[in-house]
Amino acid sequence: MSYNHELVSLSVGAIATIGLYTILYRENKFYRFFEHLFLGLASGWALVALWTETLKVMWWDKMLGSAAADGNQAAMGYWPYVMLLPVGLLGYTVFSKKHNWLSRIPIGIILGFYSGQQFNAWTNRYIPQISGSMKSIIPTAGFFKPDPNTLNPALGPVKGDLYGSEALNNLIFVLTILCVLSYFLFSFDVKSKVIKNASLAGRWLLMIGFGAIFGTTVMMRFSLLIDRMYFIWIEFIKQGILHIK
Repeated sequence: MSYNHELVSLSVGAIATIGLYTILYRENKFYRFFEHLFLGLASGWALVALWTETLKVMWWDKMLGSAAADGNQAAMGYWPYVMLLPVGLLGYTVFSKKHNWLSRIPIGIILGFYSGQQFNAWTNRYIPQISGSMKSIIPTAGFFKPDPNTLNPALGPVKGDLYGSEALNNLIFVLTILCVLSYFLFSFDVKSKVIKNASLAGRWLLMIGFGAIFGTTVMMRFSLLIDRMYFIWIEFIKQGILHIK
C-alpha cells in the first residue's frame, strides 16, 4: 500500500514537472493549470510558515511566556505584545470603502520601523565594503605565499606580511574599482584621455561582471533542470519499472 502511494506521488510530480515545462513550447492551458496549482500550494505553505516560523516564535510564545524544563520556574510573558494584534488587524480595513483609511496606520508604522532599520543596515553593509576596498598594493615579502604546513612555526611568516601575488590581486582590484567609478562621472564633461580610457575600461569591466552574474543565473536554471530531469528519468521511471515487475 505504501509502495502504491509512493508511485502515485512520483507520478503526480512527474506530470506536474512536464506540465510546467510545456511553456517552452508555447502558452497552453496545461501549463496554466499547474502554474495555478503551484501558486496555490505555495500560498498555503507560506501561511503555515508565517505562523510557525514568525508569528508563533516572535509574537505568540513571547506574549504567553514559557515554562522552564524542570517545571518549577516559568518565563513571564510580555503581555503588551497583545496590542500588536489590533494594529495588525487594521491592515484588513483596506477592503472597506468607508474605513480603508485605517489601513494606513499599520503601513505607516511598518514604514517607520523599516526606514529606521535601513540606516543600520546601510552602515553594516556598505561601510565594511568601503573599508575592505582600501587594499595595500605594496608587497612586504616574497612573491608567492608559502604553504603554512611546510613552515617552521618559529620561523613562520610575520603577521601582516603582504606577498607579491596578493599585492598583484589587490592592484587589479583597486584598478577595477577606480575604472568603474570613473565610468559614473556624469556630472561634468571629461576631456582627459586617461579618464576617458579608464571609463571605457570600467564599462567593459562592468559588462564582464554582469555577464558572470548572468552566467551564474543560467547555471542555477540548468541545475534546476538537471534535478527535475533526474527526478523524471531516474526516480519516476525506475519506480515505474519496479512496479511493473
